[in-house]
Amino acid sequence: MIMLPTPIPTVLPLLESGDRLSRPEFERRYGAMPHLKKAELIEGIVYVASPVRVYHHGYPHSCIIGWLLTYAAATPGTMVCDNTTVRLDAKNEPQPDAILRWEAGGQSRISEDDYIEGAPELIVEVAASTASYDLHDKLRAYCRSGVQEYLVWLTEEQALRWYRLEEGEYRQQEPDGEGLIKSGVFPGLWLAVEALLAGRMAEVLQGVQRGIGARS
Repeated sequence: MIMLPTPIPTVLPLLESGDRLSRPEFERRYGAMPHLKKAELIEGIVYVASPVRVYHHGYPHSCIIGWLLTYAAATPGTMVCDNTTVRLDAKNEPQPDAILRWEAGGQSRISEDDYIEGAPELIVEVAASTASYDLHDKLRAYCRSGVQEYLVWLTEEQALRWYRLEEGEYRQQEPDGEGLIKSGVFPGLWLAVEALLAGRMAEVLQGVQRGIGARS
C-alpha cells in the first residue's frame, strides 16, 4: 500500500499592524482571529488596536454614544452603530468608534452578511492626539469616500475637531456664540463642545435635546 503524505493544514498569517493587504484578504485573516476585538484596513495598511484605557478612550467613547443615542431616539430613520465594520472601498475597511446614518435613502446600506457598505453620513473617532492616523490617512479616506461629517475627540489635548465635507474638502467647524456646533446633515444634532470635553454630560444632553426641540 502506498501511503500518501498527510496534507499540512493551511494556517492564515496573523494580522499585524503595518501589513499591506487587499480588503478580501484582510477580511479572511480578521475572520480567523475571533479573539481580536478591533483591526482596521486604512489605505491598504492594517492597524491593530491597542488595549483600551479608561479616560483616553473608554469613557469618552461612552459619552459620544450617549449623545448620539439621545438624538437617534427622537429621530426616526436614524441608526447609531458602535464599533461596526464599514466597507468604504477596495482599500479601506475601518471600524469607527461611532456612526450615525440614515437607514433609508442615505449613502450607506447594510450588506447581506451584515456589514455597512458605503459612507455613513457621520463618523466619530476617539484619538489620543493629532499624531493619530485618525487625523491623517483615515481622514483622507473618509473625505474621499464622502463621509459628510467627521468628528475626532483628541483626549490627550482635550480638544474636539468637527469636519464638514464642503466642495470635496473637509472644513473644520467652530462653536457658535453659545458654544454649540450644529450638524449640517442631521437637523437638531447639536453638541455643546466645552461641556463634552469637561465631562458635563447633563449639559451635553440638554444641548442636543434643545436642538431636537428646535426642529419643530
